[in-house]
Amino acid sequence: MNNRQLFLKHLGQTSEFPLALEIERAEGLYMYDKDNKAYLDLISGIGVSSVGHRHPKVIEAIKTQVDKHLHVMVYGEFVTAPQVQLAHAITQTLPDHLDNVFLVNSGSEATEGALKLAKRHSGRKKIISFENAYHGSTSGALSIAGDEKLKAPFRPLLPDIHQIRFGEVQDLNQIDEETAAVIIETVQGEAGVKHANNSYFEALRAKCTETGALLIMDEIQCGFGRTGKFWAFEHYGVSPDILLCAKGMGGGMPIGAFISSKAIMHDLTHDPILGHITTFGGHPVSAAAALATIKVLQEESLIDSVIEKAKQFLALLKHDKIKEVRNVGLMMAVEFESFEYLDQVIHQLLDDGILSDWFLFCDNSMRIAPPLTITSEEIKMACNKILQAIDKVG
Repeated sequence: MNNRQLFLKHLGQTSEFPLALEIERAEGLYMYDKDNKAYLDLISGIGVSSVGHRHPKVIEAIKTQVDKHLHVMVYGEFVTAPQVQLAHAITQTLPDHLDNVFLVNSGSEATEGALKLAKRHSGRKKIISFENAYHGSTSGALSIAGDEKLKAPFRPLLPDIHQIRFGEVQDLNQIDEETAAVIIETVQGEAGVKHANNSYFEALRAKCTETGALLIMDEIQCGFGRTGKFWAFEHYGVSPDILLCAKGMGGGMPIGAFISSKAIMHDLTHDPILGHITTFGGHPVSAAAALATIKVLQEESLIDSVIEKAKQFLALLKHDKIKEVRNVGLMMAVEFESFEYLDQVIHQLLDDGILSDWFLFCDNSMRIAPPLTITSEEIKMACNKILQAIDKVG
């Protein structure tokens, strides 16, 4: 059997209609199939390859670490340079109170750890999340997701989960002294890039402070420079009690983290001991890659160029079939009349060598989240291809 047949026969599938591109190599903005056809990755592997595929400095860091050691002990017991140097580098990008990093393997795990930490620290059970929210697919993360169709087949899930509307100040009254935490995507991703204004986030922060509820900000998709600042919450003048990150963090390697203060995080060390534990969290190779990714973002001033690049996309993506373009930096949604129409455009783009996608809770909008290394010429080419695909679909 060839690789495609093996893929369909032996790999667990996530849908009945996988794209099933057979990718053999990737470099920069491009992926190449077995026939050497190039595909411009306009979604960064869903927000992961923010510094491009196989950035030379990330690859160098990976190779250097491989020559030293791989896994040596479960997380949190040994002092290993990649973990501690990464944690230090992350805290240098954050407000002083966010000084403690717990490394995990993925965004879903970051969510799980944050929920446990909030309950342990507050002694409360009630969690508030948002309609159309997405925080991962494990049972706890699924419990706080904002779409019942995703959750219904897997119930019972976590109890005492309450959902409110994103951006609606009046709903904040549901946050009370029984609330352990409010978990919010700083920019809603799978809802199709929905964002709120400064006054909303100020009111949310004030309500959490007033009631003693911990504010968890999920920046798994929108963190690490995607929005034009290192952290998306910097746009809004507030900061969380617990912060989540993953995806673009690892330069293509699997890693995530939940971040809080030393005082709050200390609660996971006792009553019970090992309140949260992970075997592979902060794997030395992934941690080395993540540290290199931070250095690339900073040394190559990639975050500084995000807003101008986003403006170029906005200026070029003009067509009577495009209903709206929403964005926060290079996290973008291009809205069309229907999923059926967008699906045709996406498949036409695939034929034309451009990889795009739709959103889980907004399937009539095209996802655009390219590597932050994308150039002005590549933006122009990608936008032209999109417009041409729309015309071909008709």
